[in-house]
Amino acid sequence: MGQRMFVALVPPEDVLGHLEEFLAVRREAATFRWSLPEHLHVTLAFMASVPERRLDDLVERLGLAAARRTPFATRVAGGGAFPDVARARVLYAGLSLTEGVRKEFERLAAGTRIAASTAGTQTDGQRFHPHVTVARLGRPTEVTRWVQLLDGYEGLPWQVDEVSLVASHLGEGPRKRPRYEVVGTFPLGGDGS
Repeated sequence: MGQRMFVALVPPEDVLGHLEEFLAVRREAATFRWSLPEHLHVTLAFMASVPERRLDDLVERLGLAAARRTPFATRVAGGGAFPDVARARVLYAGLSLTEGVRKEFERLAAGTRIAASTAGTQTDGQRFHPHVTVARLGRPTEVTRWVQLLDGYEGLPWQVDEVSLVASHLGEGPRKRPRYEVVGTFPLGGDGS
């Protein structure tokens, strides 16, 4: 059995701190399973099982894929819910997406998914929608007010200049949550090494 992993954009600490300040004073108003601040990220590709023998190839290919992309600026802004606000299972903060930024996100996600697939690792087939999961809900819940609240949020800008490969160790974190371990980071526009 392989290792559970994902490729992600991890916003800088000041960006995460700003979002955390916004959420912290509001968390007591709902019994959601709020994401830990150190778990906040934008998933580009999720791999339920990466065989150990594929890891070196995956790392190499992710480095090359990241090197082909150009850094770009964005910010956490707005919000939404999956599958929808009437029966949400996930509450998320969105990202500021001009048409050019949306295309960069999509190219980056596609490149990391292709790298994983070429390395012999299967990724989930869900349509890419850039977001930061802020809470999970135990049962479908109506969250219109929460989405409206997040729609009023605009975070600090940040330069997306690297992607991270993260191992997710289920049940090893606080309160039986996953423990995340960054296995590697890959600069955008870098030399791929």
